[in-house]
Amino acid sequence: MAREFDLVVLGAGPGGYVAAIRAAQLGMNVAVVEKDKLGGTCLHRGCIPSKALLRSAEVYATLAEGEKYGVEAGGVALNFAKVQARKRAIVEQLHKGVQHLMKKGKITVVKGYGRLMGPSIFSPRSGAIRVETQDGEQEILVPEHVLIATGSRPRTLPGLDVDGEVVMTSDEALEMEALPKSIVIVGGGVIGVEWASMLRDFGVEVTVVEFLDRILPTEDEEISKEMARILKKRGVTIHTGTKVLPETFRKTDGGFTVEADKGGQRLTLSAEKMLVSVGRVPNVEDIGLESTEIELEKGFIKVNDYYQTKEKHIYAIGDVIATPQLAHVASHEGIVAVEHMVGLSPDPIDYTKVPRVTYSRPEVASVGLTEREAREKGYEVKVGKFNFRGNGKALIFGEPDGFVKVVADAKTNDLLGVHIIGPHASDLITEAGLARVLDATPWEVAHTVHPHPTLAEAIMEAALAVDGKAIHGA
Repeated sequence: MAREFDLVVLGAGPGGYVAAIRAAQLGMNVAVVEKDKLGGTCLHRGCIPSKALLRSAEVYATLAEGEKYGVEAGGVALNFAKVQARKRAIVEQLHKGVQHLMKKGKITVVKGYGRLMGPSIFSPRSGAIRVETQDGEQEILVPEHVLIATGSRPRTLPGLDVDGEVVMTSDEALEMEALPKSIVIVGGGVIGVEWASMLRDFGVEVTVVEFLDRILPTEDEEISKEMARILKKRGVTIHTGTKVLPETFRKTDGGFTVEADKGGQRLTLSAEKMLVSVGRVPNVEDIGLESTEIELEKGFIKVNDYYQTKEKHIYAIGDVIATPQLAHVASHEGIVAVEHMVGLSPDPIDYTKVPRVTYSRPEVASVGLTEREAREKGYEVKVGKFNFRGNGKALIFGEPDGFVKVVADAKTNDLLGVHIIGPHASDLITEAGLARVLDATPWEVAHTVHPHPTLAEAIMEAALAVDGKAIHGA
């Protein structure tokens, strides 16, 4: 017998479960279909567990450098089993929290694998969902609306077969029982840099291989250059403009060897393990799209500004659409989608106002246009920078590397972008995000009184520097 709902959400990651909660708040009768665990990749194989490991790595590195703070700890040792146990405890606590939210919202959770159906006896239009439950049974859900939030999975490279032992993606790396002595990370984007920073802090010999001419290629060029400098100073080997040659991969008794092409020069790389970190692929296969009129473009589901597909009662959000693959983006897209379903008038998301973060040491955070993007769009640009070496709180923290960079329109004084590399950048960027939402100018940011001593003063100083008025600038 089929069950009817106002909304059925396929996938319970940060996009799906947040959308379900908002829909329930709006009075909809909601079901969520999830084949794994509530919270999705972000909670169980992404954002949360990786940041838990990064925090342990940061603490370990800080204790190892304790003498510079006047703290002579002595005998500092790493117990990686306890690091992993702490990670699992955090994930489980948050998982229970999501389960509670589903019960609080009276949201029906259906455990199983859901696929869209075409027109049938259950519904005259596409969108009914056949669920294969965990006990092997089948159930039909008939919704008024559908929200596809099936997320993504790590991209792999042909010829580098992921075995979970020598060659891993981030999924397998998160479950390592012991740290390797050495690792080659293929890909110098956000995930690759986070793992490079983390593993180096844990004492692993790290080599990063990036195909493009710089690591963190989507960030401002000066940010990329500074991150490369800092990682190299910490002992990370970085090869940019370099292509790994999968056909040369060979397992050895101690791990593997592989060759890479760097501008025509052959490099031979060897390590105990390899982490393939070359992006993520949307989960759009085997969910029944062929039973609908939904269209794909470059592997992503096509949607309008309110996340409607070609079939207007079916929406899609998060990593399955061609927007930034970030948990907070998926969550906000889910809210916009369900508010649109019930006839409200949510504002479409302006993705230039969405902050993005790399949780390395130091952190990188940014919002808006890079300097190059702004110039390519035809803006006459003016830039202000302020180094954390001139910030009292950064010196107190013992983390003086990095800077804040503000990009503005020279003609209108509009704030176009803010880019930060330095301590607690992930927390600082929200001020810049709010400034973008409010269409603030650097002058307005600069004349917001910032408490002293704080890291946030660096944003104020960079905003002043746009017009050459930084107080503590060199």
